[in-house]
Amino acid sequence: MKIAVIGTGYVGLVQGTCLAESGNDVVCIDKVEEKIKGLKRGVIPIYEPGLAELVHRNYRDGRLKFSTDLASGIADAEIIFIAVGTPQGDDGGADLSGVFAVGRQVAENLNGPKIIVIKSTVPVGTNAELARRMAEVARAPFDVANNPEFLKEGAALEDFNKPDRVVVGVRREEVAEKLHELYAPFLRTDRPFLVMSPESAEMTKYVANCLLATKISFINEMANLCEAYKADVNDVRRGIGHDQRIGFHFLHPGVGYGGSCFPKDIRAVIHMAQSRGLDPRMMLAVDEVNEAQKQVLVRKVTEHFQGDLAGKTIGVWGLAFKPRTDDIREAPALVLIDALLAQGAQVRAHDPEAIPNVRAIYGDRITFCDRPYGAAEGADALVIATEWNEFRNPDFEVVRRLLRRPVVFDGRNVFEPDRMVEMGFTYYGMGRLVPEPPAAG
Repeated sequence: MKIAVIGTGYVGLVQGTCLAESGNDVVCIDKVEEKIKGLKRGVIPIYEPGLAELVHRNYRDGRLKFSTDLASGIADAEIIFIAVGTPQGDDGGADLSGVFAVGRQVAENLNGPKIIVIKSTVPVGTNAELARRMAEVARAPFDVANNPEFLKEGAALEDFNKPDRVVVGVRREEVAEKLHELYAPFLRTDRPFLVMSPESAEMTKYVANCLLATKISFINEMANLCEAYKADVNDVRRGIGHDQRIGFHFLHPGVGYGGSCFPKDIRAVIHMAQSRGLDPRMMLAVDEVNEAQKQVLVRKVTEHFQGDLAGKTIGVWGLAFKPRTDDIREAPALVLIDALLAQGAQVRAHDPEAIPNVRAIYGDRITFCDRPYGAAEGADALVIATEWNEFRNPDFEVVRRLLRRPVVFDGRNVFEPDRMVEMGFTYYGMGRLVPEPPAAG
């Protein structure tokens, strides 16, 4: 098929590249000229494992093109995906100005029947409103469908190529059939293709993220409770996770969720509910618990140093909101760094991918290190803020030798408390039961 994807951010670039990889002719369109020039030169604007290779191959083979010209880009397309950002607005709801602006531009340039697919995460009712606005200026027939994405940063290619399900919201059966044809190569293992109304599809994306975020806030709150009563949340997690009604997914305590989806989508649902006179008490609590959780590491570090961080050096491993991405939006590590700097501490930090993005915020206010051990050198404590695999099995003898004091704050429960104490570290986990250090002599 001939496909156009408008927006070359995380969702749009993955969408366009994977569809090209499956044999479609795809044009990715973006208004930012520098980004398009960079993509043509092989410069990938985001970090996603495996994406650069696929972009290069499909661009080289001619299946994937990049353009700033929307009119020519959509001219031959049968299906046009809208994958522009919907950032959080000042009122907490999603800012749809980008979606509506692109929709109008598409409508003004329609040269024949097209299927317009909203890939962006949008509140319920956006499909109907976009169709209404486009109909005011369009001179050719069109359909507006929804196809929410369920990609995890760091595993997006796997998620796209082997989806749990594909959800489409349509108003005509013929549109569903066309989208099923497009996605058929990715559904060969009998994964479901779910057809519903656009309103239900719009809601499905939000409900999925709300439930996942709820599980994270839940286990974080339980971890804090375990810590208060000297229970071990890892034992508790195993005790409940084997219950098939509960499972293990997203029951990993830590320093709170971040990124571009969960915080924004939770607040968008809160706004949607309040706009209809409903009281979204659970989602308000999920958001509140998550924001409070980002302060837990700050409190642990501050209490360990008895409120005096002035002149102390803290090493930080991990800056991205999660591993396998360079995304620092709403990253808990940044909350920690802000608090440390405000209290007069110096920060030495390492992250495999996110350093350029963090440097753009802090400049020379913190020291960036090319290797994990550099962040530990001369530090009074080490904090693990993101659970990159590279951090799981360091040479602990080297770490202990480099640290000024052998203190580790494990915000992601990467290490085992027993082992850390045995090796002579003062160890703080998240809801973990930490044994007393062995008696001297």
